[in-house]
Amino acid sequence: MPTLIRSLWRQWTAVVCSILLVLGAPQTIASPNILTQQSSAPDAQPPKIPNDQLDSLVAPIALYPDELLAQVLAASTYPLEIMQLQQFLAKHKDLKDKGLTDAVMKQNWDPSVQAMAALPDVVKRLADDIQWTTDLGNAVLAQQSDVMDAVQRMRAKAKDTGNLKSNEQMKVETQVIENKSVVETTAGNTIRSTAAGPPTRTRPLQTSTAVRREEIP
Repeated sequence: MPTLIRSLWRQWTAVVCSILLVLGAPQTIASPNILTQQSSAPDAQPPKIPNDQLDSLVAPIALYPDELLAQVLAASTYPLEIMQLQQFLAKHKDLKDKGLTDAVMKQNWDPSVQAMAALPDVVKRLADDIQWTTDLGNAVLAQQSDVMDAVQRMRAKAKDTGNLKSNEQMKVETQVIENKSVVETTAGNTIRSTAAGPPTRTRPLQTSTAVRREEIP
């Protein structure tokens, strides 16, 4: 992984990286064609996903605040658990705050998935389009640095067109790292994290849809 991307990933995903290092291998769902290729040529590497497809994959979440983006990227590598969480939330609508946190922590799910429990709208988005979530997760596992590059392309495009800028909910900054411009987004009062459990939502999550309209038919 290039130094720049590794540095960004440490900044954006301090908690998530710890999760991925400590826990077992994430779940991936391969297509039958990929399985056939793997069985016939176990040493062959699958073709890389081209940049335009990566851009389309990350477009729906590229403008999320850094912390939430990192959480979603990590959780996307566990699509089956995302589905289970969605079902759990639908079944236990009476659970709130600490009760929800305690109940979720008892489930045998990856911490990145558990932390999504306080964001039902995001969970629903991931679960409702589970094929996209699976494709995103597989891309994260196979081409992590390329995924982060795609996020930066989408953010730069949105920023240049005026669709990504600081407001009361999110701070947008452009940093120059190793002669490259990096767009960072930090949540204000929209999302906050707690060390003891999942993030809590203090205001409705709002992100620009301009990139999604342009990149996904």
